[in-house]
Amino acid sequence: MRVSVSWLREHVDLPTHLAPADVEQALVNLGLEVESIVDLGETVTGSLVVGAVREIEELTGFKKPIRFCLVDVGGANGTGELQEIVCGARNFAVGDRVVVILPGGVLPGNFAIGARKTYGRNSSGMICSAKELGLGDDHAGIIVLPASSPAEPGDDARPAVGLDDVVVEVELTPDRGYQMSVRGIARELAQALGVPFRDPGLAPAPGATEQPAYPVEVRDPVGCDRFAARMVRGVDPAAPSPAWMVRRLTTAGIRSLSLPVDITNYVMLELGQPMHAFDADRIAGPLVVRRAESGEKLTTLDGVSRALVGEDMVICDAGLPNPVAGDGAGAPISLAAVMGGENSEVVGGTTNVLFEAAHWDPVTVGRTARRHKLFSEAAKRWERGVDPALPLVAIERAVRLLVEHGGGTAGAEILDIDHVPPRTPVTIPADLPSRRVGVEYSPTRVGALLEQVGCAVVVGADRLAEDPGEVGVPAGGVVALTVTPPTWRPDLTDPADLVEEVVRLDGYDKVPSVLPVAPAGRGLTWQQRRRRAVARALADQGYVEVLAQPFVAPELADLLGLSADDPRRHAVRLANPLSEEEPLLRTTLLGPLLGMLRRNLGRGQRDLALYEIGSVFLPRPDAGVPPRMGVEQRPSDAVFAAADAVLPDQPRHVAVVLAGEVEQTGWWGAGRAAGWADAVQAGRDVLAVAGVPGGQVTVRAAEYAPWHPGRCAQLLVGGAVVGYAGELHPAVVAALELPRRSCAMELNLDAVPAAPMLQAPAVSSFPPALIDVALVVDASVPAAQVQQALVEGAGELLESVRLFDVYAAEQLGAGRRSLAYKLTFRAPDRTLTVEEAVAARDAAVARAAERHDATLRGA
Repeated sequence: MRVSVSWLREHVDLPTHLAPADVEQALVNLGLEVESIVDLGETVTGSLVVGAVREIEELTGFKKPIRFCLVDVGGANGTGELQEIVCGARNFAVGDRVVVILPGGVLPGNFAIGARKTYGRNSSGMICSAKELGLGDDHAGIIVLPASSPAEPGDDARPAVGLDDVVVEVELTPDRGYQMSVRGIARELAQALGVPFRDPGLAPAPGATEQPAYPVEVRDPVGCDRFAARMVRGVDPAAPSPAWMVRRLTTAGIRSLSLPVDITNYVMLELGQPMHAFDADRIAGPLVVRRAESGEKLTTLDGVSRALVGEDMVICDAGLPNPVAGDGAGAPISLAAVMGGENSEVVGGTTNVLFEAAHWDPVTVGRTARRHKLFSEAAKRWERGVDPALPLVAIERAVRLLVEHGGGTAGAEILDIDHVPPRTPVTIPADLPSRRVGVEYSPTRVGALLEQVGCAVVVGADRLAEDPGEVGVPAGGVVALTVTPPTWRPDLTDPADLVEEVVRLDGYDKVPSVLPVAPAGRGLTWQQRRRRAVARALADQGYVEVLAQPFVAPELADLLGLSADDPRRHAVRLANPLSEEEPLLRTTLLGPLLGMLRRNLGRGQRDLALYEIGSVFLPRPDAGVPPRMGVEQRPSDAVFAAADAVLPDQPRHVAVVLAGEVEQTGWWGAGRAAGWADAVQAGRDVLAVAGVPGGQVTVRAAEYAPWHPGRCAQLLVGGAVVGYAGELHPAVVAALELPRRSCAMELNLDAVPAAPMLQAPAVSSFPPALIDVALVVDASVPAAQVQQALVEGAGELLESVRLFDVYAAEQLGAGRRSLAYKLTFRAPDRTLTVEEAVAARDAAVARAAERHDATLRGA
């Protein structure tokens, strides 16, 4: 919402020299997001002065009428002589006072003004229109100051046209509809700056009379719980809207249409109460407020014919026939709270105006606006909540403005159908804000701040809480406040709302920024650590993690070649799927993962290695009907257990897919295509980082869809199957449009046992004995087997062994090579003697000689 500070000053006593930055900071401190704050005086630079037209010469012979004017600008031009200006506008005459910008000035849009020769005459400056000054859209004629204006030639023209003002634009949150008005923002500024506030919503207004202003029947008091109206007769249809009103409407972004319509918009901006003006002479019978009937139509003010539905609220003219809704229902003439209809709008010849101000259900209005894609200024306010106490005040304000500026006579009859329920009090412990925020607020301070909002606060509660966890009722010994929110704050319904208001008004900047202390714990669970280790290991191997949607199509099982009795065919069907084409939850990661592989291939990628870690959803065969759980109280443990028993089993799986080359071809040589062995190795790597010792992992051939029966490996841990890996079946590859020999691996992480607890090695403080041995063995003997023999033969004194040299030469013999190892011996409780270290070395060499016919080199 955009509003001028001068308008705000009419209701709040802002300091005289309040800087725009201070206004912005005050609003921000209260939680309002300030989009912009503009000093209009700075939008036009240079000399913008009042000028008096002294002479006008009509220039002929051009395509359009042109006038050569001599304008008195006083001493503003430095000489006191008349200013020569060429102008094309024709809405002014000799003697009129106009707005002139002299050479050297700059208009909005960085439009510089200079002196030049045009149409055969010298022109030094410009006579300005509202559009050129950024004050409106009217470019047809220039601004002519009223005769009552005290401005004299040469005076600064900014105050005369409203360019001495500051415009604030704020972005409002959906729960604070009261801020969408001058009344609401002025109230906020008064609270922020601690200055007096004059509430225009409390202005005196006459109540309903026995004789209504117009016959109205409200058939749906839920959708419309208040409806007020009043008539003004004999209005001058040619009466213009006052310039100050047009300026304020333009500043707010609303176009001036006619005096009655401008008044309704002005009152809406000022009070926050949307209104509507009917041409009373175009209404044939009584008004009926009701829900629309399906099939009814209404042409709204924007010229669009709209098909109505049963939830829409409409105002109908009972004097018009309606074949859809039947006799007495009337034909719609307004889409209530959203936009009026063409058949009852104020037109150029309107003399009798019926003002309507009502209170509509916010939910209904919001749904109607979205259904018809008609987000009018009125609808925006209604769906956020409007003060139900405003209709009569708004009617009185609109009537007075119309009578003052448009003539006519206000009708004495006033209609007010009021079904608004009273506000429900909220009981709040006085210490609740302190407990929730961490700042000490005394009960007196809490009550004063809530009263500042407009709440009625009574100390004491009807009862104390018997249950310490009872919401909204204080425990024994705590001061209780019974708070009745004001009518303009429909968002205050719970204790938490009141806590927020206390903190907001006291100042968010007073709330300390303290990080919560993390409670002592054991850190990540072993499942979390394993999941991170698996993800890190696969990423290190060149796989890229993806996150696929868990939703699959029913035909996926056929595409993957699953047999009729495969349990993966039985999937959970969603009651409200995002897409009707994918209504099932996945039972394997491969379906969505292969879909992402195909999508990336289609986008030009050729060498791909993807992985995903996520849950699959396996329905429980004995699952029954889930229990119904309400929101009025916490479900019991038995209800929770019954709900959990219905949920599908959700084990965590890890899967990889490969296509293309794992070692790329280039100038350095031929690459290597991904094969089934890479998928199997990925499974081995996952099990290794999951803490499964290599000796417990078994890999054997298997047949399991969707893998190739001759190139499928089964991964087992301790005799239990945990996953499969290999090359995909050619039929599956063809069905999914994947490259030939695409490979995949899927493993059930939850089926892998937890890693055993490792015993930390003891560290000896005694010095080591370092001995190198070089063994000559047959070249076909693996170095790892020789090393294993050394370890077994050396016994417990051997701390470490490392191969550091491999040597082959003719003097060693044909087919023989030398393997040199560094042996480190250490005892945990003593310093080893030379004899002990040599004996251990000899035992190690002896075992290697026994197993692999090894001999000490040089022996």
